[in-house]
Amino acid sequence: MILVDRALERRESRPVRVGLVGAGFMASGIALHIARYVKGMAVAGIINRTPERAVRVCNEAGLQWRAVDSSAAMERAIENGLCGVSENYADLCKAGPVDAIVEVTGSVEYGCAVALSAIENGKHIVLMNAELDGTLGPLLKLRADKAGVVYTNSDGDQPGVTMNLYRFVRGIGVNPVLCGNIKGLHDPNRNPATQEGFARKWGQNPYMVTSFADGTKISFEQAIVANATGMSVAQRGMLGPTVPAGTPVHGAASWYPKEALEIEGGIVDYVVGAAPGPGVFVLGKHDHPRMRHYLDLYKIEGSPYYCFHTPYHLCHFEVPNTVARAVLFGDAAIAPIGGPRVEVVAAAKVDLEEGTAIDALGGFTAYGLCENYPESRRQGLLPIGLAEGCRLKHRIRKGEVLALFDVEIPAGRLCDRLRAEQDTLFPA
Repeated sequence: MILVDRALERRESRPVRVGLVGAGFMASGIALHIARYVKGMAVAGIINRTPERAVRVCNEAGLQWRAVDSSAAMERAIENGLCGVSENYADLCKAGPVDAIVEVTGSVEYGCAVALSAIENGKHIVLMNAELDGTLGPLLKLRADKAGVVYTNSDGDQPGVTMNLYRFVRGIGVNPVLCGNIKGLHDPNRNPATQEGFARKWGQNPYMVTSFADGTKISFEQAIVANATGMSVAQRGMLGPTVPAGTPVHGAASWYPKEALEIEGGIVDYVVGAAPGPGVFVLGKHDHPRMRHYLDLYKIEGSPYYCFHTPYHLCHFEVPNTVARAVLFGDAAIAPIGGPRVEVVAAAKVDLEEGTAIDALGGFTAYGLCENYPESRRQGLLPIGLAEGCRLKHRIRKGEVLALFDVEIPAGRLCDRLRAEQDTLFPA
């Protein structure tokens, strides 16, 4: 990214120190990438509730590591040029030399505790945890602002890529009316059993892979974009047109009703089958005829709704850019601009009987749908980020959305307390 590369080169003798919380597929890629290819940045510590996995990530990345059991021990390891490994996130969040924490677990309950600890200890917090951001992002952003640190989701993931494109489009004087996500598959009937083979092939978690396929992940991604831009959704679940595989995305304006493109503030949505995928696109409108003439000349198709797109998202490869933007420039890649605009609510994946416990995101029982926050609050719907572990009070049929009064919520969870605080701060 322009500016970031040179700024990091100037930090080669005093690298930006990054702590990772999580040691799964994405964390492994981040550690390897920073350790081998990013000038001016170093992995200072890795936290995982199973420390052996953190050790494996260190070994794969070629990092010299030391097991630690306190923030003081973490600091000593870092000062000796080692990567501290621990099962306790507080050891990392409280360590003075650490500049930023990258949270990459995918867990809402655990992730919100990590984010709070990072913020309270003056660390910038970078999320590769769309589930947390889409559930509690507005509150965490407010806490970070008060603490004087940056709260941000990451470059490389589709929300960050979309926001970079949105800022570019807006910066050239075009008004964004739709922020879109390109998908190759969308099937709410998918579950960890159907996705097990794909997950095994790529070394990923079957539940995480299922959340990509059943619509939960894209719902979180687009909710994050909406909360960062002030956009909404045209309807629950978004419009989500399907086009023949390989259809060029330049024609996207014709796939959505004109009235949807005229919704005040713009909308977030997606398309299945378009190319190039998996990328993102922004439809923007220009009202000045002379400027439309120039855009037509430069082959930006679609007048008056012009389509701009980024043909890829490179996930962990771009996370160091986010860290550098936060630490060196005080800039967030993507963060809420206020209260929630869109959230992700839970819908039954199959007929659910009384007493059924909702399993993890991307599981067998529920999937996520985008809904405008005021409507979700009006109906008292259950955010899917809070659904895991909730037990049904009565039967729910396949496809029905779940309300808070349909479930018994587990006692004592931090995420529920924070969500209640967020709802109070940001009434619908």
